[in-house]
Amino acid sequence: MRHYKTIFAGLLLAYTVSAVAADDYSAVEAQIRALAPNAKSIAISETPIEGLLMVQVSGDIVYATADGKFLIQGRVIDMETREDLTEGAKAEVRRELMAGIDQSRQIIFAADEPKYDLTVFTDIDCGYCRKLHAQVPEYNKNGISIHYMAFPRAGIGSRSYEKAVSVWCADDPHEAMTKAKAGEDPEPAQCENPIAEQYQLGMELGVSGTPALLTADGQLIPGYVPPEQLRARLDRMAQTAAE
Repeated sequence: MRHYKTIFAGLLLAYTVSAVAADDYSAVEAQIRALAPNAKSIAISETPIEGLLMVQVSGDIVYATADGKFLIQGRVIDMETREDLTEGAKAEVRRELMAGIDQSRQIIFAADEPKYDLTVFTDIDCGYCRKLHAQVPEYNKNGISIHYMAFPRAGIGSRSYEKAVSVWCADDPHEAMTKAKAGEDPEPAQCENPIAEQYQLGMELGVSGTPALLTADGQLIPGYVPPEQLRARLDRMAQTAAE
């Protein structure tokens, strides 16, 4: 039986398309563009698997055969090293997307002695987001600075969206955030704000729920994690990255 170093965990989608030369990335890109006409960007590169190309479609990663015949969605894992190659590629995409973020448009609860800066996509009305915020002092004591960005799960124009606008536009956004997370309706306020932009960025980054925790190196941690467990997890991730 043939030994496969790499496995796929995902869905294979076959399309009836014309065959293209293995090194003709422009032809493969044309096929992808036909399937995703609204994609902001498409980038194609080789993978360790002969005949398989990695395709970055905006903030997502898919794969295509070099002949342009098949599109594959799923994860590629090196069975010898246990490395998730797809997640590594997605982390790089997230780093690139986050590189130009203006921190002055975030609401930051900084640790006195920061070891980790964590971007947290949050929804004002999310129960676990509120639980996380109630423990912000503990995260800070564990050396974790919290950089809030808005992700109103109900979408732009929703009640949660309006609450986020009011928090970001408050005279004291930190106090307004804390009160809103405690269940108080924020004082209605309007200003030039980043809520829609941050929501759209979250969508590009693959955020599908809140809280969503994003590390400085692009790793996405979905959901609430208690302070001490999160510090231990971040330490393990940093050690793995250093090896």
